[in-house]
Amino acid sequence: MELYNDKGFEATTVAEIAARAEVTERTFYRHFVDKREVLFQPDALADVLAHATATAAAPLAPLEVITHALTEAAPVFEERAELVRQRQAVIAANPEERERVKLASLVSTLAHALRERGLDSTTAALAAEIGIAAVKVAFDRWINDPDQHTLAQHIRGTLDATRHLTVPAEHAAATDDGSLPGQENVA
Repeated sequence: MELYNDKGFEATTVAEIAARAEVTERTFYRHFVDKREVLFQPDALADVLAHATATAAAPLAPLEVITHALTEAAPVFEERAELVRQRQAVIAANPEERERVKLASLVSTLAHALRERGLDSTTAALAAEIGIAAVKVAFDRWINDPDQHTLAQHIRGTLDATRHLTVPAEHAAATDDGSLPGQENVA
């Protein structure tokens, strides 16, 4: 991440990454397909989301299942907060199609898990898309204001705010402190 931040993603070579990690290029390629994989390592995120969705309490509404799954996955990021912030800085400086592909994969994982719980395809797809859209907003807030709340609190608050999306605008206005509706009590 330091190399990507110092030199830029495109200018950083696999040889430089391997040298910084004190491994050979061959060892690098045993762990990663290419230098993009360093940013988008396969991790347990999809597994955590699928498991949390599958094991959420039966009477929960679809969006509440998504809220449960995403807040259960928050520690995957929080345990590596500094690395996640460095990675996000690299992505922000070098927008990649890969990030969209990864998010689409997470939507697919959540939608599949919701269908496994008995939801119809349309409801499952919509809940998963809303969940990932909300987590993107929450993630951005957490990255830019890490001392305010945990990622799980941001996720829960952002998803709680989706309840305001179908009410008249005067009831859904942001609070004076700039938090989204539903986030004023996340502390």
